[in-house]
Amino acid sequence: MLAYIVRRLLLVIPTLFGIMLLNFIIVQAAPGGPIDEVIAQIRGAHGGALARVTGGGAGEAGGEQTRAGRGIDPQLIAELKHQFGFDKPPAERFLLMMGNYLRFDFGNSFFQNGSVISLIAARLPVSISLGLWTTLLSYLISIPLGIRKAVRDGSRFDIWTSGAIIVGYAVPSFLFAILLIVLFSGGSYLQWFPLRGLVSDDWSSFGWPHRILDYFWHLALPVTAMIIGAFANLTMLTKNSFLDEINKQYVVTARAKGLGERRVLYGHVFRNAMLIIVANFPAAFINILFTSALLIEVIFSLNGLGLLGFEAVLNRDYPIIFGTLYIYTLVGIAMNLVRDIIYMFVDPRIDFAARRA
Repeated sequence: MLAYIVRRLLLVIPTLFGIMLLNFIIVQAAPGGPIDEVIAQIRGAHGGALARVTGGGAGEAGGEQTRAGRGIDPQLIAELKHQFGFDKPPAERFLLMMGNYLRFDFGNSFFQNGSVISLIAARLPVSISLGLWTTLLSYLISIPLGIRKAVRDGSRFDIWTSGAIIVGYAVPSFLFAILLIVLFSGGSYLQWFPLRGLVSDDWSSFGWPHRILDYFWHLALPVTAMIIGAFANLTMLTKNSFLDEINKQYVVTARAKGLGERRVLYGHVFRNAMLIIVANFPAAFINILFTSALLIEVIFSLNGLGLLGFEAVLNRDYPIIFGTLYIYTLVGIAMNLVRDIIYMFVDPRIDFAARRA
């Protein structure tokens, strides 16, 4: 197992390099860029629309003036290229960027006041809060419910809960979030929960018990909205996984030997059925942490990483785009490694050391 972990760690750098290179090429080929954004701000909203339509990525990477920059003083264009680093060849810019990223130096945002790492650190508590509690509650609810549905397959309990799960799967989380606001956040009926922010404005003046309650009070509605989709998928995955194992021959043999139903379920079936669920954990966590929360952050006015990345793409803020991508990739690689380690604890028969590099 240790040898496998070492091999995986050695693959981190080439994996990061490949992913960052591919995205760097795509971004360079895309129309528009930070220089066009500055020119658009100079010219006003109409100029911004022109810049987005005509594009200017190739002009920024090379030496030609962009269409959006026509009529602008060439000296100003040259100063902007130097300011944003576009006076260097793309290959040199990429290698310089990766060298800095290996030291976790992500530079400064083009359009926001502050370094990329400080902006990410400021938004990270929101994304971690949403992702952590959504994932934790989804697993704590879905796994026991999925097991019970598998054991009582075809019963009234299974049918009624399946109906609720189908509704949860069909309703997008952002629509459910709007419904929660209408019902419980002063939209039309009750005003039990706050509408915006992760904590109250005067949170720092509270005592610690009050701070904790205030934190969960603000998280209640956004986390509830996010749980719906994850809860439905995970419950059905758990049920199907356990049903598949329950119908196998080794379970029939265990029952024939006189083992109790609980011993068969948790002593034999659980270990094998949980492998698929464990395999799904990294993807589910990363999806919840970095992608699913975007609309929830917008609806509940939460400044998380999803909203930060979305704003960076709109503004062509390359340091934030590549900085967040670098961190996302690192987290993804780490979560996949964690998944394999959990595999070993769930089923010790899995031997990673026997795998070839």
